[in-house]
Amino acid sequence: MDNNLTDSFGRQITYLRLSVTDRCDLRCTYCMAENMTFLPRKDLLTLEELDELCTSFITRGIRKIRLTGGEPLVRRGVMSLIKGLSRHRESGALDEITMTTNGTQLANFADELKACGVERINVSLDSRDPETFLRLTRRAALDDVMRGIDAAQEAGLNVKINTVALKGTNDAEIPDLMKWAHGRGMDMTLIEVMPLGEIDEDRVDQYIPLTAVRESLEGQFTLIDTPLKTGGPARYVKVAETGGLLGMITPLTNNFCAGCNRVRVTCTGQIYTCLGHGGKLDLREAIRGDNPKEQLDALLNLAMHQKPEKHNFDISDRGAAPAVARHMSVTGG
Repeated sequence: MDNNLTDSFGRQITYLRLSVTDRCDLRCTYCMAENMTFLPRKDLLTLEELDELCTSFITRGIRKIRLTGGEPLVRRGVMSLIKGLSRHRESGALDEITMTTNGTQLANFADELKACGVERINVSLDSRDPETFLRLTRRAALDDVMRGIDAAQEAGLNVKINTVALKGTNDAEIPDLMKWAHGRGMDMTLIEVMPLGEIDEDRVDQYIPLTAVRESLEGQFTLIDTPLKTGGPARYVKVAETGGLLGMITPLTNNFCAGCNRVRVTCTGQIYTCLGHGGKLDLREAIRGDNPKEQLDALLNLAMHQKPEKHNFDISDRGAAPAVARHMSVTGG
């Protein structure tokens, strides 16, 4: 019998996004409130349990694991988890271990990440202007991020820049940010802001559709559609003038769910089969139970049955509650 994870719509699930912590050393205005209440540390799975959980997913056909947060590099001991998971790459059971990071801690870990078999990372960077960066993140950490990017490239990591497009904040900066990234050999992906979790601002004021961003860019650049797929939801164009790739993740203007190949697991062991839905199953109880393999398999089968066809994100009504109450930092991007 096929042991791989396949949902009720025939989509094969080969990609696990694992949040190793909900904590972050930035406070990006579109992601979280300034005064966040984070999970008690005692609620988190241990690094050994996270390893065991990943191994269970790999035996069910997961080929790619992305470590996320919060900010994954603030989790104490996270490198031991990555080093442990690298055995699955060496055996051929896993194609890739990668990470999404805000870059603030990257200078300290870039060489070790490369040594542990991580080949590429995504760095979330919404502005290179110090004042805009400070306003967006509420932290004066731009220099740390830039040092981290330098260190990552020097270590031989393939770096991609992720940028959330924000109306009236960084949208005018996107062309220069793209030219800077491409000039350093880094691809870039733009992301529409998503209605996840209560924040201090109204997302109606933040949201700009990427259709409008693309139209603006086409006034300055030649954008050539490509069939490239990297395992995620981005659709890519080649920018003729820079030679680089620009991805666009459009959860609102162009639902990308038909090809969904991923599930998300939190640092407490909750599996979410859709970023845009609140439904979850508790894997922590299973992994700590008397028969973890059998219980985990049963829960993963149930998760595949429950995975929805698509999300229904909407940002149109001022003052409306977010589509999902949990913050992005709980399940990762």
